[in-house]
Amino acid sequence: ATAKKVKDLKLDGVQALSEPKRFLPAGDLATNVLGTVGLDNQGLSGLELQYGKLLAGRPGQLLVERDPAGRDIPGGVRRYVPSVRGSDLVLTIDRSLQYEAEKSLAAEIITSKAKGGMAVTMDSRTGEILAMVNLVAGEHEGDAPRPAANNEVVTLPYEPGSVNKLITISAALEEKAVKPSDKLMVPTSVRIGPATFSEHDPHPTQEWSITDIVANSSNVGSIMIANKLGRDNLDRYLRAFGFGKRTALEFPGETAGILKPANQWYSTDMGSIPIGQGVAVSPLQMIAAYNTVANGGVYVAPKLVKAVIDGKGVERATAPSASRRVVSAATAREMTAMLNEVVRKGTGKMAAINGYTVAGKTGTARKPLEGAVGYKPGAYMSSFAGFVPSERPAFTTLVILDEPIPIYGGLVAAPVFAAVSRYALREFRVPPPPPAAPTAAPALSASAAKPVGEIDAAVDTTTTLGPSSTPPKP
Repeated sequence: ATAKKVKDLKLDGVQALSEPKRFLPAGDLATNVLGTVGLDNQGLSGLELQYGKLLAGRPGQLLVERDPAGRDIPGGVRRYVPSVRGSDLVLTIDRSLQYEAEKSLAAEIITSKAKGGMAVTMDSRTGEILAMVNLVAGEHEGDAPRPAANNEVVTLPYEPGSVNKLITISAALEEKAVKPSDKLMVPTSVRIGPATFSEHDPHPTQEWSITDIVANSSNVGSIMIANKLGRDNLDRYLRAFGFGKRTALEFPGETAGILKPANQWYSTDMGSIPIGQGVAVSPLQMIAAYNTVANGGVYVAPKLVKAVIDGKGVERATAPSASRRVVSAATAREMTAMLNEVVRKGTGKMAAINGYTVAGKTGTARKPLEGAVGYKPGAYMSSFAGFVPSERPAFTTLVILDEPIPIYGGLVAAPVFAAVSRYALREFRVPPPPPAAPTAAPALSASAAKPVGEIDAAVDTTTTLGPSSTPPKP
């Protein structure tokens, strides 16, 4: 209306210029995945930056030869290069599931008074990312959570805590360092180098099966298993599961995480790394690790772009995700059976879904201080990672809450996992599995069942971990 009034004045030298403006039909949905553009529509972040040249197309050009008066010269040079329309991307993101994941995560951020949270869901077989959510709490109490500035599922390195025990136990099973039927005498604490690592819930020395150790999220039991496996084997499997390097997504700003070479580990690292401290990963790396077990021991690279539609309207599917075997199908079945017990009777009971068997693991990891040595008092990253139906996985999902109250992943992240997975099962019409076959690992012992609470890497506060600890011998 204002522009029309100016035009009606017919002022000399004042003209109207049409300019494009971005229109987001889905509002803020997945905005930190899609990315942003500048005033001239150049990509600044996200997929807009990654695929900017492909999306932009190419402008046309008309070259003509003219005389000094500006008239076209008959028979002179006249060359026309038509413009090329930019391509469109068909994403793997499912709009409905993305909305449900954002809604469920936002509700938990408000309920638990968390600083923010992340959630990501993959197709277990193809590696296609169906939902990728990054939210931060509102500026004032009661405000709705809003999209994070960055796609932290891909760009944020964090210490994963107990969800990392999946790799420790899977590697030990694969290398025959332990068998599912093995039982260990697990004390309430263990000394590794100059540090003492202890359980969150003190207990007398007990005989626990490998399943009991997993379902209880036992720090001491996991460290004992890791030391049977050995430092070099643990390092090799961490890398085989995808840690220490970027994924094939090539998303702008993607982190490779932090994983030191094995010969640079400190003496205390064989206590901290097996339980997910002293190593940093992106949430995307962690969900890909869980998806490896869900996919029968085969790692499949995460994928965000399903197809490209060129300027002529021809749609071409992108290449299938690269894959590689990490552990055997037998090891994956054994690990899945243990993760079932985590949800059935262990720390992840709130991830259960009626009619379906859920496999997963909780994590409650301390947050490192920013720009200083040590951990932030009272601050935790609380998570749940898993897949469903565990007999024939369709979806693998990871949920992380930043500094929630209560702090336990089993109380804050597991319910969001259940809500998102329940919606995905319904939307994609995945039927409940047939009656369960015999499991590949012993069930959780009745005497070993514990509450949902856990804290990873419980270390005595008198010990300083890291460079001051004695490095291992080569």
